[in-house]
Amino acid sequence: MGCPAVRSIAENKRAVPEDESEALARVSSRSQLWYLLKAMRPRQWTKNLLVFAGLVFAQRVLDVGALGRAVGAFVVFCLLASLIYLINDLSDLESDRQHPTKRYRPLASGKLSVPVAIVGAAVLAVLATALTVVLVIWPGVVGAGESVHLSLAPFQISLVPAAPLGPDTQYGVLGNLGGGRFLFAVVAAAYVLLNLAYTFRLKHVVVVDVFCVAGCYVLRAMAGAVVIPVPISPWLYLCTILGSLFLVLGKRRQELVLLDAGASLHRRILQEYSPQLLDQMITIVTSATVMAYSLYTFQGTTGNHRLMLTIPLVLYGIFRYLYLIYMKMEGGSPEEVLLRDKHILGAVVLCVLTTLALLYVSF
Repeated sequence: MGCPAVRSIAENKRAVPEDESEALARVSSRSQLWYLLKAMRPRQWTKNLLVFAGLVFAQRVLDVGALGRAVGAFVVFCLLASLIYLINDLSDLESDRQHPTKRYRPLASGKLSVPVAIVGAAVLAVLATALTVVLVIWPGVVGAGESVHLSLAPFQISLVPAAPLGPDTQYGVLGNLGGGRFLFAVVAAAYVLLNLAYTFRLKHVVVVDVFCVAGCYVLRAMAGAVVIPVPISPWLYLCTILGSLFLVLGKRRQELVLLDAGASLHRRILQEYSPQLLDQMITIVTSATVMAYSLYTFQGTTGNHRLMLTIPLVLYGIFRYLYLIYMKMEGGSPEEVLLRDKHILGAVVLCVLTTLALLYVSF
């Protein structure tokens, strides 16, 4: 039986470790959620701002219904991007551990457990699918026959008649299936499939690998156009594919120079490239990007040629990025360059504000 006091002391000693275990479990759970969020790479979500391109250049920013759908598309692509990043990190665990910076990622460093990452990926897939379904079946934000528009002058909100809800003839036979709304689901699925194909096979095919990454940018822009929906300008495709190739080739070059002899250990395809080859490609793409954007400002129907005023800003942004690639050995993470380099960030902000002013303010 034993003394009651002795039994009480023994019970207290047993209770302390249990309390500490519960506290440690709670701390561990919070840290796992934090590292899961880091593994989702919120900074990369800046790439998804491209879904607003169709909204801006179609001059629909003041249409609350279109703006709401574009925001929904942005959220879907943020969820899908984070899902792909988790899948990519799970498949590249060993190679990431050989990289001088990627080895500090939550999964590669062991701070985030594999089971938590898998569960997180499943949750992201469910959320993205649910929101995509909502966007497919959701025709607008107000009742049938009405749409909310914001007016800059006389600075008020007004209800104006909208086109009746029905088949979208702009998309032919797909009109009966929701037109652009249905196409948004197709584009989102294509984005996931292309990323999976890239992760497990196409990233090992020379040149095809950079076109796959660039293709993901194009799909973002396309998704932003069809979700509203508005006609997709060929200039949107051309400028997006060239601009994204510029960023991807710069990233490949930075990886090759940074990793040097160990480049192929991290990314096998890098052994198929050389700095000289990438320099040639960057030169071609840079020239084509500047020419395509300049021709768009002169020949495109948007903005009545006033957008040519943004050409110097675009040139400055490109030249500044080339400076960072060749002189500062940066460019491996375009989204970090955008947020960290005040010159590029300033050029982007000024270019966006100028574009909005030229498209939405009458002179």
